[in-house]
Amino acid sequence: MIILFGLAGSGKGTQGKALSEIFGWRWLSVGDVIRQTGEFKDIIDRGELIPDEAVIKLMGKQIEKAEAEGFNVILDGYPRDKEQAEWLMEHMPEKVDGAIILEVPKDELFERLALRGRDDDKEHESIERRFAIFEQNIYSILPLLEAKNIPIERVNGVGLVEEVTARLVEVIKKIIPEATEQTSDVNGGEIEHSYGE
Repeated sequence: MIILFGLAGSGKGTQGKALSEIFGWRWLSVGDVIRQTGEFKDIIDRGELIPDEAVIKLMGKQIEKAEAEGFNVILDGYPRDKEQAEWLMEHMPEKVDGAIILEVPKDELFERLALRGRDDDKEHESIERRFAIFEQNIYSILPLLEAKNIPIERVNGVGLVEEVTARLVEVIKKIIPEATEQTSDVNGGEIEHSYGE
């Protein structure tokens, strides 16, 4: 299992999808999983975060389901904070092969988010708050992974989508030497060429 971290606009959603296609793995985006349940629409509409307990239960089930079906997993947006990371390290540390942080300068992230045009990407102060929360959380999560000797790699997320994908593929092969590509198309077929989360 690979954990993919990145600020909003870093492209982790786009890259997570691409990598899942390339390696034949299951991409588990916490945002997608939550939306598909339909249970938390009111909370999402209010712009509030889903309680950790609910997210942990939901993602734990999805991870177990994917593995029962024979898939390795790419986690996108999970764990989001220290509590979620503590649960993962307590219950599934042996399943986590490594973590990758997609690094993109904030100036470029603002440009990408402006182009994306989502309502929650329009206010500069709102974006800054999201960045600050992510940075605070990542600094509390990484020591938990390091304590379990889980490799943490940082990857330059600047460049064409395909170039970033190629870098990620090489890092994953470094973390999981037995990982094999299922396709030579690093675009992942239907994978979009724009930057998402």
